[in-house]
Amino acid sequence: MATGLAAPLVTPDVARIQRRTLRLLFVTQIIGGIGVTIGVAVGALLASDIAGTAVAGLVSSAAVVGGALLAVPVTRIMTVHGRRPGLVVAYLTGAAGGALVVLAAVTRWVPLLFLGMLLFGGGSAANLQARYTAVDLAAPARRGRQLSLIVWATTIGAVAAPNFASLADRTISGWGLPTLAGPFAFSAVALVLAAGAIMALLRPDPLLTARRLASTGPAGIPVPAGPAGTSATPGPADTPATAVVAPVSTARRVAGMRAAWSVVRTRPDARLGIVAVAVGHLVMVAVMVMTPVRLHEWHDDADVLRVVGLVLSLHIAGMYALAPVAGWLTDRVGRRAVILGGVGLLLVACAVAGTAGHRTAWLSVGLFLLGLGWSGTMVAGSTLLSESVPVEIRPSVQGLSDLTMGLAGAAAGAASGFVVEAAGYPVLTLLAAVAVVPLVTLALRPVPVGAPDEED
Repeated sequence: MATGLAAPLVTPDVARIQRRTLRLLFVTQIIGGIGVTIGVAVGALLASDIAGTAVAGLVSSAAVVGGALLAVPVTRIMTVHGRRPGLVVAYLTGAAGGALVVLAAVTRWVPLLFLGMLLFGGGSAANLQARYTAVDLAAPARRGRQLSLIVWATTIGAVAAPNFASLADRTISGWGLPTLAGPFAFSAVALVLAAGAIMALLRPDPLLTARRLASTGPAGIPVPAGPAGTSATPGPADTPATAVVAPVSTARRVAGMRAAWSVVRTRPDARLGIVAVAVGHLVMVAVMVMTPVRLHEWHDDADVLRVVGLVLSLHIAGMYALAPVAGWLTDRVGRRAVILGGVGLLLVACAVAGTAGHRTAWLSVGLFLLGLGWSGTMVAGSTLLSESVPVEIRPSVQGLSDLTMGLAGAAAGAASGFVVEAAGYPVLTLLAAVAVVPLVTLALRPVPVGAPDEED
């Protein structure tokens, strides 16, 4: 019999939901890591073959731009509807891009190659957003470690993926496809599999659950429904035990970059988090994207894929394999300290890679250190950013961070081909090292007393 009162919602078992979410994200990061990295490993080579060395950087940066731009609609979807539909859209967009790159390789049509790489960035956008999904329900003392666990999961697929590029190419060549098209066909299949797993298994949605917890009192009793446009009705994707008191109109109001910036500009820690992630990514992309072209200067066509696979495997191992250590240090010694450590590694990496000459082993060391520096700035910066803003605006702020990171990386990737052609690879590494100066200045700046740094 109706009483006019809403039935109390059951407080979710947060620990159980978080364990399930982490397991699923771990698996899909492996699959997505394979899909994205196989394409990244040969993207510059394919672009160089079709359009020339100078344009290779522009084509490779198209994937970075695509991932950055896709962060805007994906995080808008997440803000209103939760993490699951946003991740699915990103993965499927990446798969569509991989298919278009295969078609571009067949037709040798450069505009189609640009479009395909632009959409292919969706796979990277999904993998990046997954790290934020891991901390929606994480305990404050474990945020760095749990975020880094998902970053680390990419290692399993990503480290092996470049070495599968040659196998994928040989497998697909029997279908009449040109050289270097096979890896992107492989990528498309992997990204579709990741999207299917997220669609089927990411239930309940961790972001929606976190919002429900934020909207309840100390005893887990839901806060009364707000004004018109809010709802306490469970959505079809959520069980009654995890139904969300969903302020739909409020979610839509904060689902944008302008709202995100209005929050970030008043929070020093949030600004530092965004800059750390963006600068670390800029330096990494600038050096990494031209390394296959550098290797091609002294390795013939028959050997270059194997060598590129080995060097990029070491680079990606640096990015992901020690991410749990970066996460542990982030929780133990602090976010700013790990950001500064990452900056130091980036500077050493640029020095080693820039002076390697034609020594493949020395260049491999430089790329490994480059990955370590990226890992420190990415893990510590992402953790600092996520905990520095309220849960209602968090997806939009995270989207702003990924947009900024992607555009910074895209600018570096676009310029890198021209710099290498005009002045050489060592000059590129020198310019990349100079780019970290603003981050050092910001990280060493004292936080004003009373600044709203961290979410209570």
